[in-house]
Formats: sequence, structure tokens, C-alpha cells
Amino acid sequence: MIGIFGGTFDPIHYGHLRPGQQALRALELQELRFIPAAHPPHRQTPVAACEHRLRMAELAVAEHPGLRVDDRETRRDGPSYTVATLESLRAENETQPMCLLMGTDAFRGIESWYRWKRLLQLSHIVVLQRPGWRTPRDNEDLPLWARGVICDDNRQLAKRRNGLIMFQFVTPQDISASNVRMMIARGESVQGMLPDVVLSYIRANRLYGYSRQEV
Repeated sequence: MIGIFGGTFDPIHYGHLRPGQQALRALELQELRFIPAAHPPHRQTPVAACEHRLRMAELAVAEHPGLRVDDRETRRDGPSYTVATLESLRAENETQPMCLLMGTDAFRGIESWYRWKRLLQLSHIVVLQRPGWRTPRDNEDLPLWARGVICDDNRQLAKRRNGLIMFQFVTPQDISASNVRMMIARGESVQGMLPDVVLSYIRANRLYGYSRQEV
């Protein structure tokens, strides 16, 4: 199986990387692809240009086996719709199981996504949950479209190319990209919140209002 983890990654930080690594191991994925969105339809325009966000993601995953960056959304014109990305990936491999990773907030709002009903026709959905959160079951807290397709074993995902939903616990990381950007602009230290190679890139390219103050 391959995992798909999309986002603006503006910038990428350990709140993305650590849950990604946990999901990679827990789901026994062949690889997890971080896919930076060029023009996210549900978010404000990213602060850093897509070429910077792509390069920071590449630097961040370089030392982590099993993690890689896929640049297809930065090469595609128009809104970065997830369904278009999955269709592109599926065209490359008709049979390989794919898992689309997302947080609980994204899952709750998925019905606002472009052609959202198509997602499970192309991939599984894995919802990353914090420990202590109650996992919804078929007869509670789930929309009708999600009932009957919940699984709790990654081996079930591996047997099918698409169509199932699984809730996977990951360790919470109290880091957000907006807070990282704000701290950098204020000249505050963000050491330990993102890889050193990403921080060095931000410094070298004067991103997010970086000045000569130490961050």
C-alpha cells in the first residue's frame, strides 16, 4: 500500500512528519507520499510559493526511509483537488491499494470537497486520531455514506485497492504552521518544531518575514 498525505506544508514541520512516520509503520505502508498543494481550494493562499514549500518538504523527508515527496499538484494548473490527484495516481497503477490520510476535522468536512463521493472509489481513507478520542462505529457518529465500510485492521486495507475507512491513532503534536510562521516573523526560536534543514532553508531564502534575528 502507499499512503497519500496532502497539505500546504507552509512550512512542513514535525506536526506533519511524526504522525506521518507513525502511520507509515502502523499501516505497514510501502511508502507515504507528501503532496504539497499548489492552489488549495479550502484554504487561504499559502504564504510561501509552491516551489519553496515543495523544496522544504523534500529536505524534510530526505533522511526518513519510506517518506517521499510527490510534486504532481505543483505541476498541475487550477485548484489542487484531492480527487484529481487520486485519479492521476490511480491512472499510474490500477490495482495498488492506496490510503488517503487526513485529520478528523478534514474528515468531518469532507462533504464540502470537490467530487468527494469519488474519493472512496479511488482510495481508502485513513483518519488520523489523537489517543483518547472515541472512534466512531457504523451505527453512531457517522454519516450514512461511511457506514458499513469501517475497518480496524490494516490487513483489510491491503486486500483491497480502495473503499474502506480506518481510524488510526497517532501521537498529538502541538505544532501548527501558522504558529511557526508567526514565531519566525517575531524573531522567536522555532528550534525543535521543524527539521534543522528546513529552518536553514527558511533562513537562506528569508521566508515568513525572517530577519537576522535568531529563530
